[in-house]
Amino acid sequence: MKVIVLGSGVIGTSVAYYLAKSGHEVEVIDRQPGPALETSFANAGEVSPGYSSPWAGPGVPVKAIKWLLMRHSPLVIWPVLDPNMWRWGLSMLANCTEKAYAINKSRMVPIAEYSRDCLKELRAETGIGYDDRAQGTLQLFRTQAQMDGIAKDVEVLKDYKVPFEVLDRAGFVKVEPALKLTQEKFVGALRLPGDETGDCFKFTNRLAEMAEALGVKFRYNTSIDGIEVSGGKVTGVRTSAGTLTADHYVTALGSFTPQLVKPIGIHIPVYPVKGYSITVPITDASGAPESTIMDETHKVAVTRLGDRIRVGGTAELAGFDMTLRESRRDTLNHVLTDLFPKGGDVSKATFWCGLRPMTPDGTPIVGRTPYPNMMLATGHGTLGWTMAAGTARVIDDLISGRKPQISLDGLSMDRYPRAWRP
Repeated sequence: MKVIVLGSGVIGTSVAYYLAKSGHEVEVIDRQPGPALETSFANAGEVSPGYSSPWAGPGVPVKAIKWLLMRHSPLVIWPVLDPNMWRWGLSMLANCTEKAYAINKSRMVPIAEYSRDCLKELRAETGIGYDDRAQGTLQLFRTQAQMDGIAKDVEVLKDYKVPFEVLDRAGFVKVEPALKLTQEKFVGALRLPGDETGDCFKFTNRLAEMAEALGVKFRYNTSIDGIEVSGGKVTGVRTSAGTLTADHYVTALGSFTPQLVKPIGIHIPVYPVKGYSITVPITDASGAPESTIMDETHKVAVTRLGDRIRVGGTAELAGFDMTLRESRRDTLNHVLTDLFPKGGDVSKATFWCGLRPMTPDGTPIVGRTPYPNMMLATGHGTLGWTMAAGTARVIDDLISGRKPQISLDGLSMDRYPRAWRP
């Protein structure tokens, strides 16, 4: 079967690889000159199934007001005249209940855990390297109130048998020795030992090479202008290289997916939430993190990637604006120097931003559409790297006629009542 995959980020490239392994003829289309040059380029580097939680949760509206007043705020909202942003925001607020949080997390954790297992299998089968480490994630709490607030998350981790450790200062310094210098700033931590880290850009490029070796054709520098439908099926994709056809189509264009599928009657609530990162050369290995540290106050992740430190965070609602704002760099610099003052040289940092494709309920949109020969793989938010391999396996199973190994309940566009308006 011939399959066209739209998008060569970590999701699209992973889908292409697994489809090719199953014997399909695969073509990937992307406007960029290579893979992983947008959202997948310089993310925080976390493969964190244990940290898979929806942003919408009880207490978030009150916290959001406090965040907006912070000097180094984890949340920035630019009041743009975009009705999609305000609809998305209202829908997210509607998900800030205990019931919705429990449902959404129960949908996110299984695909994230499954994806981590798929990634381990892929690494064992291929030997793919990408500055990967498997030393867990450490979530640091500056106040006792933050520490006390993890009780419900811990219950969910227990329900899904996700390994975790609640640590005092001595405990988190044992796993992250460089925090000895700054341990007094924190009251404790939650450690998720099953989480991993790695360079998503390196991973995606090496996986693209392996996919090409399996026969996948990557058509770069090609704009995607529209989808053609007839008789209830997708019949082609209009591109700058002409109309391209296949038996099946997978749309994995991140934040740009809604724009492409809206003209054919699919209305999915995926909105771009801009995130920033800096990449800093390590100057003192003993003063750098061993794995990933999440500063709960600033919602910033600090990750070791080989001889570099990646610092990523901020949720900025500004539509598709890709302006690099120095105030965001200041926040990332502050967190790194506050936690690891001897680890890296921020004066030599590279600064980046990308658009995370977020759903208001936090759960990705993976699976079938009303068109029997088109699948969606988008809306992964901050967890695209975490959920990539599992998403790809699910899409491959569906197209190949196999039953996926995890339940797809609540993952498809069907959970949104108005998503299909033919």
